[in-house]
Amino acid sequence: MNARSALGRYGETLAARRLTETGLAVLERNWRAGRSGEIDIVARDGDVLVVCEVKTRRDGSFEHPMSAVTPEKAERLRALAQRWIQAHGGAPPGGVRIDLVGVVLPRRGAPVVEHVRGVA
Repeated sequence: MNARSALGRYGETLAARRLTETGLAVLERNWRAGRSGEIDIVARDGDVLVVCEVKTRRDGSFEHPMSAVTPEKAERLRALAQRWIQAHGGAPPGGVRIDLVGVVLPRRGAPVVEHVRGVA
């Protein structure tokens, strides 16, 4: 595993922990839909299915993690959510929400984990 993928995995672990702490149930991590892409975290928030994109950056990086979900990325996440629903027996009663968890790793001190609901 290279340093970049290790950084991403660490960020996803912190994100999953944050989601669980705030009452979401993590159903799956790194769900792949063939060549279509990957959902970092699939969770449930009550009766809502949550597709969660995780972006991890080191402090001082060029782009803040919260600016990483472009309209194209949001559309890809919506399509992946539909694929997940088809593969797992249909849509939940509460619908689907796309969230973003941004993780910033400072040079010193604790990581900053920010969860934004309904980004797309």
